[in-house]
Amino acid sequence: MCGMSQPPHNRTPASSVPARPDASMSLLTHVMDHSLDEGYAEATARREADGTAGLPRTLKAKLGLAAGLVAAAMVVTLGAAEARLDAPVLAKERQELIDRVQRADERADALEQNIDRLRTDVAARQRAALKQPGNSQGELVSQLAGATEVRGPGIRLVVDDAKGSTTGDGGKPRESSGFSDTGRLRDRDMQKIVNGLWQSGAEAISINGQRLTELSAIRAAGDAILVDNRPLVPPYEVLAVGDKKRLGPAFQDSADGQYLHVLQESYGIRSTLSAADELRLPAASSLIVRTATAAEQQKGAS
Repeated sequence: MCGMSQPPHNRTPASSVPARPDASMSLLTHVMDHSLDEGYAEATARREADGTAGLPRTLKAKLGLAAGLVAAAMVVTLGAAEARLDAPVLAKERQELIDRVQRADERADALEQNIDRLRTDVAARQRAALKQPGNSQGELVSQLAGATEVRGPGIRLVVDDAKGSTTGDGGKPRESSGFSDTGRLRDRDMQKIVNGLWQSGAEAISINGQRLTELSAIRAAGDAILVDNRPLVPPYEVLAVGDKKRLGPAFQDSADGQYLHVLQESYGIRSTLSAADELRLPAASSLIVRTATAAEQQKGAS
């Protein structure tokens, strides 16, 4: 028993052929090696054996193929012709809409000119009725109310959308409210700018020629900014009459001025501010007094 030879401990495998690296992916390997389904391959071999593979060889089959190609070409040609016929109609309708908008703008401008003439006539009649021509207090109240044109020194602030109106990061300083923040100036941004100018000491303000009053409203319609229901087109030129040396720095140091600075840094909004020796602000197009009450007479007053 002790003299029997022991089997060697190191045994070599029966097959020295190395295994394939993709042996564990037999299904994937089969799909890659046999990309064409066997049924399709058999059908192709059968057609080649019957002589029916490739293009049709009989005259009837060739005529049928030619007729099909002609029919397809006719459908494509008719579609292109119909689109070409519809193009002038669409262009005409678009031009008619543009003409209607231009006519409406012209009527609005004519009405504003008529309002200015009537306002001048009313002011003259008031002075004549009160027999107080050159009443400084009345003129001051009229200027502050926006009823008359204002001239004087001040600042010119030009604000424009970002180049290409790129999408912002949706964070501060303005939070998204149902739509994505972009590089376009919003109505609420313009509201903050105007409020900052008033707080900094502006005596009169206009935006793109639209005079602001205590009753003015800055709203939005889609992506357009409206001032008293009149749409504005960027760039927005904001004119503010006041002390040109103090008004600009006071606005830049205010919270709303810092808000505009953050809009520049975060969203690419463009703005330039400059002092002006002489600005002209037109009168407001409409002044509506909604309610009025008589002042109570103080006791002892004559």
